[in-house]
Amino acid sequence: LRCSCRLGGGLVQTGGSLRLSCATSGRTFSDYVMGWFRQTPGKEREFVASISRSGGNLYYAHPAKGRFTISRDNAMNTVYLQMDSLQPKDTAVYYCAAQLNGAPQWIVAAGMDYWGKGTQVTVSS
Repeated sequence: LRCSCRLGGGLVQTGGSLRLSCATSGRTFSDYVMGWFRQTPGKEREFVASISRSGGNLYYAHPAKGRFTISRDNAMNTVYLQMDSLQPKDTAVYYCAAQLNGAPQWIVAAGMDYWGKGTQVTVSS
């Protein structure tokens, strides 16, 4: 499964919104739990959100709850991350990732099977 963070990263002011998308190819997209992670320099890659194979179950890290929304379109082989009310602390490189086995509520960076290349999100104060 190949993942590409295609659109949505960039510079935004505090309180603004961005939508990230990650298109995949090469495997059956609906077989995979999908997740979004982020990383800042010198820190571990951290979980942001995940979504079950059907899209019916969503999970968020505490900082993302109420502000970010993960979704997927299995017909388009794409996962999205809508980010609203962005704050400077959200500045990071954001990655999409896929996991074939396991449950979406338990995913961790080390357990993901495939990664997108990452996209920079910068929130200015």
